[in-house]
Amino acid sequence: MSKQFHPMTWWIWSIALAISVVRSNDVFIAIAVIGGVALVVKRLAQDAPWAHSFWWALKLGAVIIVARSIIGVLIGTPIPGTKILTLPILPLPAWMAGIRVGGIVTLERLSSTVHEGIIIATIIALFGAATSLTSPHRLLRVTPVFFYEFGVALVIATSVLPQFVVSAGRIRQAQQLRGNDKPSWRSIAIPLLEDSLARSLDLAAAMDARGYGYSRKRSRYRATKWQLKDSAVVLSGLATLPIFALVAM
Repeated sequence: MSKQFHPMTWWIWSIALAISVVRSNDVFIAIAVIGGVALVVKRLAQDAPWAHSFWWALKLGAVIIVARSIIGVLIGTPIPGTKILTLPILPLPAWMAGIRVGGIVTLERLSSTVHEGIIIATIIALFGAATSLTSPHRLLRVTPVFFYEFGVALVIATSVLPQFVVSAGRIRQAQQLRGNDKPSWRSIAIPLLEDSLARSLDLAAAMDARGYGYSRKRSRYRATKWQLKDSAVVLSGLATLPIFALVAM
């Protein structure tokens, strides 16, 4: 389904939503945006390696929320409020005045760190959604020649993680078929490294065969028609800017 849209549509939409979330700075709005984006990705994402980027971004966001909460509770500036518990205080040098490690943990401090973590996780999830809904190869084809080098770097960067996940799953499944029901990461690491090196060599050979680096006209720029539904998606994202700003006021 997402193949029917212009490759830049979902990136503009995700950036507009990300700006809206940051401007509103509201946890409930951020959670609502993630829920809506998850439905869109579930409905429109293709069956391709990059389509799983959003779900991995959600997992990464959950890790960031937990890590940010732990660090915020243990290290930071004290925030007065409702006491939850008291941790042992680690003495710090005089030049680190205003920062504490341990001490009284208040509800306000915990809620503040969780709030920041959710906002960060939402931004990561939105860019993961843009990657899931847009083929990086189609995005590169509509990149003008003067942005082509940047586009190649961007495509490689956004394709590495999905291909890494697919390779790890394929290796784990192969080991399970050989009788290893619970393969460890140690047994997966070496085959995964070999597969990554093989992909890198194949990519280098393909770029060399296409003459990359030898011609100034390297871009396969193809004008893609901007359709009415593309405009509707982009406008829906841009409309959230004033709406979320008014809700947060």
